[in-house]
Amino acid sequence: MTQSFDAAMRAFAPALPLAVGLSGGADSTALLLACARRWPGQIQAIHVHHGLQAAADGFEQHCIALCQGLGVPLWVERRDARHAPGQSPEDAARQARYKAFESVALASKAQAAIQSIALAQHADDQVETLLLALSRGAGVAGLAAMPARWERAGVVWHRPLLQVAGADVRNWLHAQGQSWVEDPTNTDERYTRNRIRAQLLPMLEAAFPAFRETFARSASNAAQAAELLEELAQQDLAQVGTPPQITALQALSRSRQTNVLRHWLRNTHHTTPAAAQLSELLDQLAACTTRGHRIHIKVGRGFAVRAGLHLDWYDPQGLVR
Repeated sequence: MTQSFDAAMRAFAPALPLAVGLSGGADSTALLLACARRWPGQIQAIHVHHGLQAAADGFEQHCIALCQGLGVPLWVERRDARHAPGQSPEDAARQARYKAFESVALASKAQAAIQSIALAQHADDQVETLLLALSRGAGVAGLAAMPARWERAGVVWHRPLLQVAGADVRNWLHAQGQSWVEDPTNTDERYTRNRIRAQLLPMLEAAFPAFRETFARSASNAAQAAELLEELAQQDLAQVGTPPQITALQALSRSRQTNVLRHWLRNTHHTTPAAAQLSELLDQLAACTTRGHRIHIKVGRGFAVRAGLHLDWYDPQGLVR
């Protein structure tokens, strides 16, 4: 079930010192204010200047003033977040933020090392993420949406507000008399996430008032399923080998072949196959019954190929195996 903002913050128990990702918007401002009050002297803030819009300098100045008023050290990271061909602007900005946060965490090791990083996504953001995953035909890993806790770059990351409705975060901030900045792109419905927020969430609220809780349960169930599939993939990869032996792969069911090949490609070669590519590869594996059978199929950013008794993968740009 959803929580009040105060209840979520009382339940939040990160390792300190803690850094808070601060955009200057309502959600991150509320999270920083609550953390600074609860753990004075143990909080830092990280602001990422994406340079993608004219208002970015204003966001930075707001964050500087806010942190000065709270007595919170502020790291400002400037990043080029322009998106690559075929990449969404939102994904490019998100990747730039994570790289900036990791850079700060690493730099902090020379000082009072940051032990945890908190991000301010809330229950509405989780619903939007789940709906985006559904719209893209995601599997259980995508339907798991955003985790509340994970480890990366030597620190523990938290999303303590995932069970708090977005309106409750803003209501709490209003009650504190604290201002924030509004990102003008948040109302631009050219972005899919903004269309979901403006058009779908009000209809869900009217039709299914408990949708935040029920969607969160579905995401949690998907996360458990994804964890089990990951464990199975690790076991199967240990059996088929790296690179996978073709006859060993053929001994698995098609579903387990799919699972272990996705795992192998993602973890060994850092590439993700499209569903159609993987289906074609599985068809070729099933037909691979003679020494002369050739496999050479586009998979992810490279090619899956037969190499003797094994299935291998290479990147035509030169990042071989």
